[in-house]
Amino acid sequence: MIKYKNYMVVFEEIPDKVTLAVNITNCQNRCVGCHSPELRNDIGSELTESKIDKMINENDGVNCFLFMGEGNDRETLIKLANYVKENYNLDVALYSGRDKVEYDFLQVFDYVKVGPYIEEYGPLNKKTTNQRMYKIVNNGEFVDITSEFWV
Repeated sequence: MIKYKNYMVVFEEIPDKVTLAVNITNCQNRCVGCHSPELRNDIGSELTESKIDKMINENDGVNCFLFMGEGNDRETLIKLANYVKENYNLDVALYSGRDKVEYDFLQVFDYVKVGPYIEEYGPLNKKTTNQRMYKIVNNGEFVDITSEFWV
Protein backbone atom coordinates (compact mmCIF):
# COMPACT_ATOMS: atom_id res chain seq x y z
CA MET A 1 0.00 0.00 0.00
CA ILE A 2 1.16 3.51 -0.85
CA LYS A 3 0.08 6.30 1.47
CA TYR A 4 0.11 10.04 0.90
CA LYS A 5 -0.12 13.04 3.20
CA ASN A 6 -1.33 15.74 0.81
CA TYR A 7 -1.03 17.05 -2.72
CA MET A 8 -0.75 20.38 -4.50
CA VAL A 9 -0.18 21.93 -7.90
CA VAL A 10 3.43 23.12 -8.26
CA PHE A 11 5.37 24.89 -10.98
CA GLU A 12 9.05 24.33 -10.17
CA GLU A 13 9.45 20.61 -9.43
CA ILE A 14 9.54 19.48 -13.07
CA PRO A 15 10.85 21.98 -15.65
CA ASP A 16 8.19 23.46 -17.95
CA LYS A 17 5.41 21.43 -16.32
CA VAL A 18 2.31 22.27 -14.32
CA THR A 19 2.64 19.42 -11.86
CA LEU A 20 0.29 17.70 -9.48
CA ALA A 21 2.71 16.74 -6.68
CA VAL A 22 1.60 14.05 -4.24
CA ASN A 23 3.59 13.76 -1.00
CA ILE A 24 4.13 10.04 -0.42
CA THR A 25 4.70 8.86 3.16
CA ASN A 26 6.71 5.95 4.61
CA CYS A 27 9.91 7.32 3.04
CA GLN A 28 12.72 4.80 3.45
CA ASN A 29 15.47 7.42 3.21
CA ARG A 30 16.70 9.22 6.29
CA CYS A 31 18.32 12.26 4.71
CA VAL A 32 19.78 14.66 7.26
CA GLY A 33 18.24 18.08 6.67
CA CYS A 34 15.21 16.71 4.81
CA HIS A 35 12.62 19.44 4.17
CA SER A 36 9.75 17.06 5.00
CA PRO A 37 10.90 14.62 7.71
CA GLU A 38 7.29 13.87 8.65
CA LEU A 39 7.01 11.93 5.37
CA ARG A 40 9.19 9.22 6.95
CA ASN A 41 6.24 8.27 9.14
CA ASP A 42 3.40 5.84 8.47
CA ILE A 43 0.79 8.58 8.14
CA GLY A 44 -1.83 9.69 5.66
CA SER A 45 -4.37 7.95 3.50
CA GLU A 46 -4.03 5.11 1.03
CA LEU A 47 -3.38 6.33 -2.51
CA THR A 48 -5.77 4.52 -4.82
CA GLU A 49 -6.78 4.79 -8.45
CA SER A 50 -10.06 6.48 -7.46
CA LYS A 51 -8.20 9.06 -5.36
CA ILE A 52 -5.85 9.72 -8.28
CA ASP A 53 -8.91 10.21 -10.52
CA LYS A 54 -10.35 12.72 -8.05
CA MET A 55 -7.05 14.63 -7.73
CA ILE A 56 -6.56 14.91 -11.48
CA ASN A 57 -10.20 15.78 -12.19
CA GLU A 58 -10.10 18.57 -9.57
CA ASN A 59 -6.96 20.11 -11.10
CA ASP A 60 -7.56 21.01 -14.74
CA GLY A 61 -4.47 22.18 -16.56
CA VAL A 62 -1.88 19.92 -14.97
CA ASN A 63 0.35 18.09 -17.43
CA CYS A 64 2.47 16.06 -15.02
CA PHE A 65 1.76 13.78 -12.05
CA LEU A 66 4.60 13.63 -9.51
CA PHE A 67 5.11 11.03 -6.81
CA MET A 68 7.12 12.96 -4.19
CA GLY A 69 8.78 9.86 -2.77
CA GLU A 70 8.48 6.12 -3.20
CA GLY A 71 6.90 4.95 0.02
CA ASN A 72 7.50 1.35 1.00
CA ASP A 73 5.59 -0.62 -1.64
CA ARG A 74 7.46 -0.59 -4.95
CA GLU A 75 4.96 -2.84 -6.75
CA THR A 76 2.01 -0.59 -5.93
CA LEU A 77 3.99 2.55 -6.81
CA ILE A 78 4.69 1.18 -10.28
CA LYS A 79 1.08 0.02 -10.64
CA LEU A 80 -0.25 3.49 -9.76
CA ALA A 81 2.26 5.22 -12.05
CA ASN A 82 1.17 2.93 -14.88
CA TYR A 83 -2.45 3.75 -14.10
CA VAL A 84 -1.78 7.48 -14.52
CA LYS A 85 0.21 6.88 -17.70
CA GLU A 86 -2.45 4.64 -19.27
CA ASN A 87 -5.52 6.69 -18.31
CA TYR A 88 -4.41 10.32 -18.59
CA ASN A 89 -2.39 12.35 -21.06
CA LEU A 90 0.13 13.31 -18.37
CA ASP A 91 3.84 12.88 -17.87
CA VAL A 92 4.64 10.84 -14.76
CA ALA A 93 7.52 11.76 -12.45
CA LEU A 94 9.21 10.42 -9.33
CA TYR A 95 11.35 12.10 -6.70
CA SER A 96 13.56 9.39 -5.22
CA GLY A 97 16.39 9.47 -2.72
CA ARG A 98 18.01 6.46 -4.39
CA ASP A 99 21.44 6.78 -5.95
CA LYS A 100 20.34 5.47 -9.34
CA VAL A 101 17.30 4.92 -11.51
CA GLU A 102 16.21 1.31 -11.44
CA TYR A 103 15.25 -0.53 -14.62
CA ASP A 104 11.54 -1.00 -13.89
CA PHE A 105 11.19 2.75 -13.29
CA LEU A 106 12.41 3.42 -16.83
CA GLN A 107 9.33 1.73 -18.23
CA VAL A 108 6.81 4.03 -16.55
CA PHE A 109 8.35 7.33 -15.42
CA ASP A 110 9.12 10.24 -17.75
CA TYR A 111 11.17 12.10 -15.12
CA VAL A 112 13.12 10.76 -12.15
CA LYS A 113 15.05 12.73 -9.55
CA VAL A 114 17.69 10.65 -7.78
CA GLY A 115 20.15 11.23 -4.99
CA PRO A 116 19.68 11.64 -1.28
CA TYR A 117 19.56 15.19 0.03
CA ILE A 118 22.99 16.09 1.38
CA GLU A 119 22.81 19.45 3.11
CA GLU A 120 26.36 20.55 2.27
CA TYR A 121 25.68 20.08 -1.46
CA GLY A 122 22.22 21.65 -1.46
CA PRO A 123 19.03 20.97 -3.43
CA LEU A 124 18.52 20.71 -7.20
CA ASN A 125 18.65 24.47 -7.73
CA LYS A 126 22.28 24.67 -6.53
CA LYS A 127 25.10 23.88 -8.95
CA THR A 128 26.85 21.98 -6.14
CA THR A 129 23.99 19.50 -5.69
CA ASN A 130 24.62 15.76 -5.71
CA GLN A 131 21.02 15.19 -6.83
CA ARG A 132 20.17 14.71 -10.50
CA MET A 133 16.96 15.09 -12.49
CA TYR A 134 16.67 12.87 -15.52
CA LYS A 135 14.21 12.94 -18.36
CA ILE A 136 13.68 9.41 -19.64
CA VAL A 137 13.35 9.20 -23.43
CA ASN A 138 13.43 6.47 -26.06
CA ASN A 139 12.54 3.67 -23.62
CA GLY A 140 15.36 4.14 -21.19
CA GLU A 141 17.77 6.79 -22.40
CA PHE A 142 18.66 9.23 -19.61
CA VAL A 143 18.93 12.94 -20.32
CA ASP A 144 20.33 14.88 -17.36
CA ILE A 145 18.24 18.06 -17.08
CA THR A 146 19.51 19.13 -13.65
CA SER A 147 21.00 22.33 -15.05
CA GLU A 148 17.49 23.55 -15.93
CA PHE A 149 17.01 24.22 -12.20
CA TRP A 150 20.03 26.54 -12.00
CA VAL A 151 19.05 30.17 -12.42
